[in-house]
Amino acid sequence: MSERRGGLGRGLAALIPTGPVSEEGTATAQVSTEHVNGDDKGWFAANSSMPQHAGEVAGAVYREVPVSSVKPNPKQPRQVFDEEALAELEHSIREFGLMQPIVVRVLPGDEYELVMGERRLRAAQQAELEFIPAIVRQTADEAMLRDALLENIHRVQLNPLEEAAAYQQLLDEFGVTHEELASRIGRSRPVITNTIRLLRLPLAVQRRVAAGVLSAGHARALLSIEDAERQEELAARIVAEGLSVRATEEAVTLSKSESKPKQKAPARKPMQAPGLQDLANRLSDTFDTRVKVDLGRRKGRIVVEFGSVDDLERIVALMDPKQANRTRQIDEE
Repeated sequence: MSERRGGLGRGLAALIPTGPVSEEGTATAQVSTEHVNGDDKGWFAANSSMPQHAGEVAGAVYREVPVSSVKPNPKQPRQVFDEEALAELEHSIREFGLMQPIVVRVLPGDEYELVMGERRLRAAQQAELEFIPAIVRQTADEAMLRDALLENIHRVQLNPLEEAAAYQQLLDEFGVTHEELASRIGRSRPVITNTIRLLRLPLAVQRRVAAGVLSAGHARALLSIEDAERQEELAARIVAEGLSVRATEEAVTLSKSESKPKQKAPARKPMQAPGLQDLANRLSDTFDTRVKVDLGRRKGRIVVEFGSVDDLERIVALMDPKQANRTRQIDEE
């Protein structure tokens, strides 16, 4: 059995058009074997006139392009790459070839700009490949960041700060609300909002989050403290003592109470009953939004935040599905 190093099997060629796109959006399967490995040439030649049907991608063609002609995506949200994982991918490429093509768009002067696949491109460069399999498609400038962001989010490769910065950049470039952005990229509005809030942290704390020393849960707890210096002090304590997110929330509550100036007339403060914060956390998880629980001397209060009327209706439906259905029926009548 001959050793295959082409990396791309028949499935890709059957799904990705390899010829020019017609006006109707279909593509002629005219396959160039100029840079295809020897074992693949026979199959490509035998199937060069096969019709393209299910799986066609309008405006996209498969090519093998020179690695040196591919420029990195200037809007790549991911800034940190695992060197060990990159070395493993390089070794795999040297042994078996690249199994998944990168996605590029055409630039003037026979050059290409990367849309998706930065890690694969870097590994191919380290493996000293001359050509790399690529899907060449038409991608507008405003879609570059979105595509790169979605690829990394779906592969869980962005750290929380990179994800927050990418969300903010999308908001700025598209000029949309948090709710509209959430709808476009398949995320909930609270996730978008809470992630972007991480950008309010001091740079020293942001660096710890980006490095993975602090989790997103730790970072969100620190946001409850308004003083940046106190945030940095508590962040250092979290790392030194290995505090959990729950312990961090308790430390934040204690820090906030200590920072309040003493008053001659004692102000009424909410009672901190055992398990109260845990209850608030569970309600937040249930309703997918921020929930605050206060306990006074005679009665308590639950505050549930919502972003819009639709968001409020969603929360009410979670609280009482039967009542929500009756309300809809009344509105329809």
